[in-house]
Amino acid sequence: MVAGYAVIDVETTGLRPSWHDRIIEIGIVHTDTAGRVTGEWSTLVNPERDLGPQRIHGISAADIRHAPTFKEVVGTLIGLLRDRVPVAHNLRFDSDFLQHEFARIGTPISPLHDFGVCTMTQARQFLPNAPRNLAGCCAMADIPLDGHHDALIDARAAARLLRHYLDLTSPSCPWPAALSATTSVAWPALEGNAAWVSRGASAKRENHFLSRILDRVPQAAQPVRAEPYLALLDQVLLDHHISGAEADALVELAASLELGRADLERLHCDYLAAIGRAALADGIVTDAERRELELVAALLHLPSTAVEQALAEGAKTASTSAPRFALHPGDHVVFTGEMDDGREIWEERARQAGYLPHPNVTKKVRLLVASDPDSLSGKARKARAYGVPIITPDAFARMLG
Repeated sequence: MVAGYAVIDVETTGLRPSWHDRIIEIGIVHTDTAGRVTGEWSTLVNPERDLGPQRIHGISAADIRHAPTFKEVVGTLIGLLRDRVPVAHNLRFDSDFLQHEFARIGTPISPLHDFGVCTMTQARQFLPNAPRNLAGCCAMADIPLDGHHDALIDARAAARLLRHYLDLTSPSCPWPAALSATTSVAWPALEGNAAWVSRGASAKRENHFLSRILDRVPQAAQPVRAEPYLALLDQVLLDHHISGAEADALVELAASLELGRADLERLHCDYLAAIGRAALADGIVTDAERRELELVAALLHLPSTAVEQALAEGAKTASTSAPRFALHPGDHVVFTGEMDDGREIWEERARQAGYLPHPNVTKKVRLLVASDPDSLSGKARKARAYGVPIITPDAFARMLG
């Protein structure tokens, strides 16, 4: 017996799985054989690579950090597709990507477009004057589509198109062959039932990194333990932003150095005092320097009085030195991700400043400039492994002056 339809939409890193593009979000809407919605599911999928044109799908690497891989959700996915007619707007696109994902984990499946329903091709019959794209078909059928390129939102819209087509032919079914073929499809028996993660769930779950540090009896932080932490903190704050990956790195280092929250609060005050001391070096604290102090204090969850205290401490000799990161002429800089003006323009700006753009991250590279600081690209993974700072293009522009 056919249980109904499974309306699918996937968001991807690009347009061609044969070019190593991957699925990064899956949305599925269940309907009965009359097109009435009976359930829905969606999840982000960690592609274990960069996310491609983020301006289109709106998914950031921070969203993906806690998402399951395709292999981890495949068991649930098969359960959602079994005994149902697969439906999608441009079904061949979604089918090709799902085929490639199944092939990557060593379990090939039949092409879904061989026995499914494509609401795009069916529009020729039911919406003869409509454009091919989902937004155009929805407009012709008077179906709202807000939040296009969100997998679940697009799957909902395609499900409403399906219902529209079914209503036009009721009580007959326009695709008896699809209903018949679905019952003979043999889906593989695979495990992998990780929790599905929706957009925004990871960001909501993330607390400030200090809340993840174990409380301990206050202990004096020795320089041998303080210096590695302060050096990493300086790298993290280069772009005045603490990404999810950077927060994880701070937590892991603090744990390995056996630094508790009391230690870190003292080190953060020392770090802010070092910035205050640098600002006072010429006898004048400019508005820009004060703004930097205030921003760093906020990022480190220091109280509102911390800036004035830092300036007061900065006038003295700080109890702990805070090494500051700086680029020097001839340093190697790598760029990754899609950037405004194009990567070539940014590389030329680096050359004009005396730095050397490099195609790949090596141990000699001093800085990685990434359009998304939580990037999952190979360059970003190497940079984290080598301890190379990762900053945004805006932060690099500030460094250029």
